[in-house]
Amino acid sequence: MAETASSCKEVFDNMTSRFKKDAAKGLNATYQFDLSGDGGGQWHAIIANEQCEVKEGKAASPNITISMTAKDYVDMVNGKLNGQMAFMTGKLKIAGDMGLALRLQSLFA
Repeated sequence: MAETASSCKEVFDNMTSRFKKDAAKGLNATYQFDLSGDGGGQWHAIIANEQCEVKEGKAASPNITISMTAKDYVDMVNGKLNGQMAFMTGKLKIAGDMGLALRLQSLFA
């Protein structure tokens, strides 16, 4: 099992090394992450040509925006919070292409 992340910054700093390019075949999308509270911030991941580039800040035109608290996001990445449950209970908000949200988990180890 992957080591657990302790902060959002750590999650995004390690995102490219956890990227599974085989799962991204044919995918061209920009994921925007808006994370509130302590340790939060804005990041975006650009996935194109089986590559992943992560940048801090807001993307010009994301295909999907994922909003939640920084703590809940870290818990979700670490497997302590189920993404579907977080969505159903309102802890996770998604704007844009829902199919991309479902694909996100398969893109990263």
